[in-house]
Amino acid sequence: MVAAGFSFLLALLLLAIAVPPAPMTRAQSATDHLALMAFKSQITSDPSSAMASWGGNQSLHVCQWRGVMCGVQGHHRGRVVALDLSNLDLSGTIDPSIGNLTYLRKLDLPVNHLTGTIPSELGRLLDLQHVNLSYNSLQGDIPASLSLCQQLENISLAFNHLSGGIPPAMGDLSMLHTVQLQYNMLDGVMPRMIGKLGSLEVLNLYNNSLAGSIPPEIGNLTSLVSLILSYNHLTGSVPSSLGNLQRIKNLQLRGNQLSGPVPTFLVNLSSLTILNLGTNRFQGEIVPLQGLSSLTALILQENNLHGGIPSWLGNLSSLVYLSLGGNRLTGGIPESLAKLEKLSGLILAENNLIGSIPPSLGNLHTLTDLYLDRNQLTGYIPSSISNLSSLRIFNVRDNHLTGSLPTGNRVNFPLLQIFNAGYNQFQGAIPTWMCNSSMLSSFSIEMNMISGTVPPCVDGLNSLSVLTIHNNQLQANDDYGWGFLSSLTNSSQLKILDFSSNKFRGTLPNAVANLSTNLKAFALSENMISGKIPEGIGNLVNLLYLFMSNNSFEGNIPSSLGTLWKLSHLDLGFNNLLGQIPPALGNLTSLNKLYLGQNSLSGPLPSDLRNCTLEKIDIQHNMLSGPIPREVFLISTLSDFMYFQSNMFSGSLPLEISNLKNIADIDFSNNQISGEIPPSIGDCQSLQYFKIEGNFLQGSIPASVSRLKGLQVLDLSHNNFSGDIPQFLASMNGLASLNLSFNHFEGPVPNDGIFLNINETAIEGNEGLCGGIPDLKLPLCSTHSTKKRSLKLIIPISISSAILFLILLLALFAFRQRRKTQAKSDLSLINDSHLRVSYAELVDATNGFSPENLIGVGSFGSVYKGRMTIQDQEVTVAVKVLNLQQRGASQSFIAECEALRCIRHRNLVKILTVCSSIDFQGHDFKALVYEFLPNGNLDQWLHQHLEENGEDKVLNIIKRLDIAIDVVSALDYLHQHRPLPIIHCDLKPSNILLGSEMVAHVGDFGLARVLHQDHSDMLEKSSGWATMRGTIGYAAPEYGLGNEVSIMGDVYSYGILLLEMFTRKRPTGTEFTEALSLHNYVKMALPDNVIDIADQHLLSENNDGEERNSDGKRKRDTRIACITSILQIGVSCSKESPADRMHIRDALKELQRTKDKFSVSLR
Repeated sequence: MVAAGFSFLLALLLLAIAVPPAPMTRAQSATDHLALMAFKSQITSDPSSAMASWGGNQSLHVCQWRGVMCGVQGHHRGRVVALDLSNLDLSGTIDPSIGNLTYLRKLDLPVNHLTGTIPSELGRLLDLQHVNLSYNSLQGDIPASLSLCQQLENISLAFNHLSGGIPPAMGDLSMLHTVQLQYNMLDGVMPRMIGKLGSLEVLNLYNNSLAGSIPPEIGNLTSLVSLILSYNHLTGSVPSSLGNLQRIKNLQLRGNQLSGPVPTFLVNLSSLTILNLGTNRFQGEIVPLQGLSSLTALILQENNLHGGIPSWLGNLSSLVYLSLGGNRLTGGIPESLAKLEKLSGLILAENNLIGSIPPSLGNLHTLTDLYLDRNQLTGYIPSSISNLSSLRIFNVRDNHLTGSLPTGNRVNFPLLQIFNAGYNQFQGAIPTWMCNSSMLSSFSIEMNMISGTVPPCVDGLNSLSVLTIHNNQLQANDDYGWGFLSSLTNSSQLKILDFSSNKFRGTLPNAVANLSTNLKAFALSENMISGKIPEGIGNLVNLLYLFMSNNSFEGNIPSSLGTLWKLSHLDLGFNNLLGQIPPALGNLTSLNKLYLGQNSLSGPLPSDLRNCTLEKIDIQHNMLSGPIPREVFLISTLSDFMYFQSNMFSGSLPLEISNLKNIADIDFSNNQISGEIPPSIGDCQSLQYFKIEGNFLQGSIPASVSRLKGLQVLDLSHNNFSGDIPQFLASMNGLASLNLSFNHFEGPVPNDGIFLNINETAIEGNEGLCGGIPDLKLPLCSTHSTKKRSLKLIIPISISSAILFLILLLALFAFRQRRKTQAKSDLSLINDSHLRVSYAELVDATNGFSPENLIGVGSFGSVYKGRMTIQDQEVTVAVKVLNLQQRGASQSFIAECEALRCIRHRNLVKILTVCSSIDFQGHDFKALVYEFLPNGNLDQWLHQHLEENGEDKVLNIIKRLDIAIDVVSALDYLHQHRPLPIIHCDLKPSNILLGSEMVAHVGDFGLARVLHQDHSDMLEKSSGWATMRGTIGYAAPEYGLGNEVSIMGDVYSYGILLLEMFTRKRPTGTEFTEALSLHNYVKMALPDNVIDIADQHLLSENNDGEERNSDGKRKRDTRIACITSILQIGVSCSKESPADRMHIRDALKELQRTKDKFSVSLR
């Protein structure tokens, strides 16, 4: 009976299937067919042929098309109820006819390439429950008509380009469970109507542009489990109504502008597992959250939180990720954090934490990411860190940590990817465990005191992409230490390699040619690498940055650099490179920074550089010659500087200079440029610094200069300009420094604007100037007629006087023929560019060598201040008169002439002229005339009480460091001088003269030697002078043994000078004896007791313009560290054995590095 009933029902079912749909059902199905075909017609790309079945087979019902699902019963039977075309790479738009799929419940089109807008016709789909259009490129507004789909439970429109606001009418969709609108461009405020969605469990608005405050009505969403509002522009405080969200597990508000204290109600949200309030403006201390026992992630980073890290954090036993970085937290790292056994990420970076790293952190065996960087932590890295075998990231950069990097046989980080210990005070060697960390991608230990060599075993680091070890004491030479470069050729992912500012010596291996072609940055500046630059460096075809400055590279610049077509920054400055600049550099069309200064490059500047997109070009201090190519002035991208000074460029400045509309700084000084300043200079509207001193330019200052509204510095000195000083210079309000000295300007000097400030205006050396402010002490301007009458009288009288004076001189010279011959011999040592003056002129210039004009007494004579006319220009000078009764004085004169005749450097005294004649009594007379430097000498500043406005004038650290760098720069220039090095032989504070801007100039070359190729001295035949090797206390000890002079003798003197500058103790002071020299006195105090020996003026809180504040101790420590570094250089330079002394160029590099570090630390 039961079996019969079942058979009857089965027969009815088969009959129902066999019966064709009613006519009404067929019509409705046709509607769906048409809608789907219209949808397909807007699909422009279907790479997987997913829609090939759509309409291709007439007998195939729509319900059998791919991605289409139909109902099976009731009025839904045979009708499309779901459309799922997910992840098919479809391109096209959504046709509005989709709104004709009347019974559609589910629309899934995510992970495609759909564009256009969301059709408002979706609002006709009253049965729609689920819509997912995420991961497309849809634009426009969210259609408000979606609020008509009252059955909607899930909306996902994430990862599109939707804009406009969230429709308030969405609050009517009472059945909504999930709203995902993240990664769009929605703006406006969050509608309060959202608070009506009582069934909502997930609301994700991450990464939009929503503004305003968080609506308090959000607190009505008591079913909410996940609320993500991160990365919008929300402001105000977190509404307390969010405390009602008792079911909330995931609360993320990161990346807004929320303010106020961290809400205390958060402790009541006991279901929370993720709390992310990072990157806002929350203030105050971290509120008690120890009741959140389920919390797995706590992110409060990048706020303004202060106070200590609470120890109760150690009780959050479920915590996996803790991020408190980027606040102002103080105190130490709590030991209690070691109880967080599940912790994988600990981020405490960028706070003000002090103390040591707790050894107990080594118990966090699941820890993968440890960020402690940018704090003030001290002490060692605890050995227990070696227990963290799961570590992927270890970052302790920028602290005050000491000791060595983790070492020992137990250290093993097999999963380590990033190791960053830069900017600390670590010592010792690079640990060899790094070679076993095969997953290592970044290893950074820069700015430490790491020594030894780079382990050659790095050949197994195939994933290495960053290796930065610069500013340490790592070594290599031709015999050992360079093996790591060959090993790195296996690191095919290497992108950044920086070992600059170390002690690498010898020749750069050709292995650099085999480094990864993925290399983007290669830096090896500030070492002692010599030899030629390998031609194979051109194989690094993806290089963007190449830094090789401050070494001793020789030979030509390889043409292969022209193949580095992506290069944007090339720095080869401060080397010994020769030859021409290769035209192939013009192939570097992406090059925007070019530094070739301070070499010995010669020949013309290649016009091919026109092809480069240069912003900066520095070719100063070379021997480049010929006209500056007009093509260079057509590089319209030049916007920062053109440093062409101290070369031998000739010709005129072309009109094309007008193309440099964005240039800020032009320096053509100390060349051989002639002609006039082009009027088109006025088109350089961004120009701030224009320096062309020391050339042969002539004519007047063009009126177009007045259009340079941003001009701050204008230096036209030492040229042949003439005419009146233009009045418009006084009207240029931004002009801060003006130097017109040593030209042929005449007429009235303006008495307003910059001309009111004699410290910022230089006009000396111009004949015929008058007027101006009284401080200039110029004659009053006369009328035009008076000038003409005066000229008529002056000219014949001057000619007659000159003729008479010449007759007298000739008679006197004939009488003293022998002395005349000797004087000519002496004068032949001076370059013809230095015009001679007579004894009578010097008498007149110094008021008869009056005691009032005496400004100094030296070993071989006296120095007088004077005013005299040189090359038709009245200037203030210093006249050094030799005391020829002093033994060796004549040889001193010859030595100084020989040394100064062919040298030119900003930190050397500038000789203007000489005099080798006879005085009025018929005695031999010899004198040298120098540029007058108004701030005296360094000895006066160190040991005499100079006052200004009733207060002692004291040189602060920066000024002393600048002077030290000026002096060492001058010595480096002298020792590297070509063709023959020059040895000063008498370096001491009284021979360091200071200009108006406190720029140091090395003077007194009376004992200088030109070191000839046979290492003999042309003046050694004068035994009295030859035995004089400097001043007691400063002269090298080997000179006392009769050894020949050498550049290392100057290095010794410089070392003593450094020690004196920063201790303010003379080497000949009464406290020093044979047993205790200034060198040993400082050496014994290094490094821990520097505070006891340093000049106490340098340690005061208010020095250098600093304020007394909570940061005072840190700045004091910074000063002590700076002084310590300088004194260590001084000790290294003044070692007893010449072979042990630091080379002068190394001293220059170390001082520059010390200054850079000190300047950065004071910011």
